[in-house]
Amino acid sequence: MPTKHPWRLAEVTLKQVRQFKYKAAVLPFGATEPHNLHLPYATDNFECENICDRACAHAWKKGARVALLPTIPFGADQNQLGFPMAISLDQSQLDGIVASVAESLEKHGVMKLVVVNGHGGNHFQPGIRSLFGRTKVFVCLIDWFKMLDGAAEEIFEYPDDHAGEMETSLVQAIRPELVVSEWADDGAVYPSRLKHAGGVWFPRPWHAVTTNSGVGYPHKASAEKGRRYLRVAETRIGDFLHELAGTKLDANFPYDRSRKPGLAGHIGGKKRTSS
Repeated sequence: MPTKHPWRLAEVTLKQVRQFKYKAAVLPFGATEPHNLHLPYATDNFECENICDRACAHAWKKGARVALLPTIPFGADQNQLGFPMAISLDQSQLDGIVASVAESLEKHGVMKLVVVNGHGGNHFQPGIRSLFGRTKVFVCLIDWFKMLDGAAEEIFEYPDDHAGEMETSLVQAIRPELVVSEWADDGAVYPSRLKHAGGVWFPRPWHAVTTNSGVGYPHKASAEKGRRYLRVAETRIGDFLHELAGTKLDANFPYDRSRKPGLAGHIGGKKRTSS
């Protein structure tokens, strides 16, 4: 029987692909790394894939023909290699995957690609910027956890960095059989010796800053909190995918030069935060 999930490229046939005529593609990236003592190594993959699947389903129901590509299960994890079986790819390798996927999509006439990142160590912005002008495909980036700004503070008592209440709640909602809550430690971190390093960035060696790779208190997690968070992600990202797929692609995309421009430094009435 044909799949009931036509947005999932992994499940559809050539006959269906020719019928659907996808307008945009979604490429999830995760990681393979430890998440405290109680969550699986594929936590980032489960989260990102599930969120993308929900968002694509949401967009599809509204009429957007978006294709969900298979999840890339590895990320930039050089600073997690102090823990056994963390698997790391260089960011340049991840950027190469994005470039190759965009090149393939361009040959197929799918001219919009959304990279959805589920791992904090992956930094796609410079690589995507370098593709500008080199491909006709519009490539954009969603760090899904940033797309949900504000929601975490409303749902969770202890919004976390890694394997705390938020991630534990998500995996409890997505793959509850893989969560062993009684194994979790508190996700506390060791203090820095550098007392004047505010605003200074440096890679965190996770084996030195954490006890067991967790950063964030996981003991208030629940599957219901995870489901609430997933619903927010589905709507926010799904609405964007619907809008993206249906918006005309031209030389000025995604900007509207038929309207009066706003003040410099502001985009769409909001203060610009990046370029």
